[in-house]
Amino acid sequence: MPRREAEGADFEVSQGVSVVDTFDKMGLREDLLRGIYEYGFDKPSAIQQRAVVPIIKGRDVIAQAQSGTGKTSMISLAVCQNINTETREVQALIVSPTRELATQTDKVILAIGDFMNVQTHCCIGGKSVGEDIRKLDHGVHVVSGTPGRLFDMIKRRTLRTRQIKLLILDEADEMLNRGFKEQIFDIYRYLPPETQVVLVSATLPQDVLQVTEKFMTDPLRILVKRDELTLEGIKQFFVAVEREEWKFDTLCDLYDTLTITQAVIFCNKRKKVEWLAEKMRANNFTVSAMHGDMPQKERDLIMSDFRSGTSRVLITTDIWARGLDVQQVSLVINYDLPVNRELYIHRIGRSGRFGKKGVAVNFVKDDDLNTLKDIEQYYSTQIDEMPMNVADLI
Repeated sequence: MPRREAEGADFEVSQGVSVVDTFDKMGLREDLLRGIYEYGFDKPSAIQQRAVVPIIKGRDVIAQAQSGTGKTSMISLAVCQNINTETREVQALIVSPTRELATQTDKVILAIGDFMNVQTHCCIGGKSVGEDIRKLDHGVHVVSGTPGRLFDMIKRRTLRTRQIKLLILDEADEMLNRGFKEQIFDIYRYLPPETQVVLVSATLPQDVLQVTEKFMTDPLRILVKRDELTLEGIKQFFVAVEREEWKFDTLCDLYDTLTITQAVIFCNKRKKVEWLAEKMRANNFTVSAMHGDMPQKERDLIMSDFRSGTSRVLITTDIWARGLDVQQVSLVINYDLPVNRELYIHRIGRSGRFGKKGVAVNFVKDDDLNTLKDIEQYYSTQIDEMPMNVADLI
């Protein structure tokens, strides 16, 4: 399954960023190259062509690219290249805002680092603390996790930080949001002073860039301009529903279209997710539902069913919006428009991964019209009324 280059991406970069257009020219170790090709990569994406080499060389980097352009694999590549597998010490720490994203990053590193025998551990809330302690005591090279559990392990001195040379903040705009900022600073205080820091995200609001000044040294900035962020290959539509209660019937009408492929339906609140899933099931529609308050085991099971295609329609909150890559998803429905416009791109980026065709449908009440206009202007895009033959576009 070859990955695509982000066609036409308009990069604003600091001086001196060169473009390396093949993996062979990146100076990667042989056993890592073998893992990359085995995994199915053939050509680096636009962000990988620009960011992998500077990260490998030890620069602090702020890397911004749209959803679906291979940010997770860029992180994994750089991490695998830069660790020494001779010593069983944690050398790279990757911090993600959600458990699912932390798990996915862990899996990609394990896969492409297979021939190097990279040892990793995923450190997330909702899993056994005892298992974390056992695995970390045994010794691993890379830890991927969520801020709360990572900081807990560092405080217990189970996660030893003295050999860490690389800190990666994935989806940094989310991470440095009010919720996680303090924990990130707490983690950073325990790291060696010369630790290299890499920030990765699809959106980088100004306040985030200001925060980075506190713990990055002369970072190389690789930024996509905002008006380039709209995903090519994704057709965006809206359906006018005058009132909230009309959305349900509209969704039922679309159900056959949803199951041609796999679809993700976004609601803004977990109660709405539960209500919608129950109402769909009561009307004999098969759906899965997931939100952040569910036990981790249940979330894992739902993700596993959805990845394998056993489940075809997933109703979820924004916990699913960032960075999760299920290749078959080609339809995203915003049952509720997102509460902020940055989330819009993360949501619709679930479809059309790596250049596949995708469709995003927004349910719009009368009082949502201004929000929709705002999203169109922000991303310099056009969202048309949904045509009758939407199934043909998927």
